[in-house]
Amino acid sequence: MSAHLQREIEKLKKKILALSAVVEESVRRSIRSVEERDSALAERVIKTDVEIDQSEIDVEEECLKILALHQPVAIDLRFIVAVLKINNDLERIGDMATNIAERALFFNTQNQFEIPFGLRGMAEKAQAMLRHALDALVNLNSMLALAVCAADDEVDDLFRAMFDQVVAEIQKNPGDAEALINLLSVSRYLERIADHATNIAEDVIYMIEGAIVRHGAKDFKPQSAQQ
Repeated sequence: MSAHLQREIEKLKKKILALSAVVEESVRRSIRSVEERDSALAERVIKTDVEIDQSEIDVEEECLKILALHQPVAIDLRFIVAVLKINNDLERIGDMATNIAERALFFNTQNQFEIPFGLRGMAEKAQAMLRHALDALVNLNSMLALAVCAADDEVDDLFRAMFDQVVAEIQKNPGDAEALINLLSVSRYLERIADHATNIAEDVIYMIEGAIVRHGAKDFKPQSAQQ
């Protein structure tokens, strides 16, 4: 690797990690804005989405510049391809955080009501998946990335249970239908955050191992685990 290419890749790493930190904080704040009925916090999340969108563009442009100027190969090429994909997932997670914050603003126009069902547990699991996926990226840890992939089914199960509970609650209390549907939307956004965290974890595995595990992460054994 040329010294110039190495500097460019290090700069790219800093950009994607900085974006990761902003996105993770937006998700945390969006969930707090729902749980604590905090409109000011929700507005901060919505405003931050502009920053996330611009950072996503900056990272993509940096990747394309490196590809055009240096034509990297092998692990350097895998890194840049993975960053391009992770960058897109981070931007989409930022959008999900914004959507959750918008639902928080809606809830604050309604009468006080307790957040029912297993939403808090689902939020904790989705946040943990995102945190672990980003930790796997920072530390280039294939085993941690695989654990994120394995956790996705659990969040999917929680979303299905939430859907059934909301439908049953609407039947019992049709007057609360609008609030309950918005609550279901929050759980859907959390499920999507978990999906994007899984995508990031799969791209981290590709970055490290050179293996595409999108359709078989459960059966994949990292080289580090085989030694």
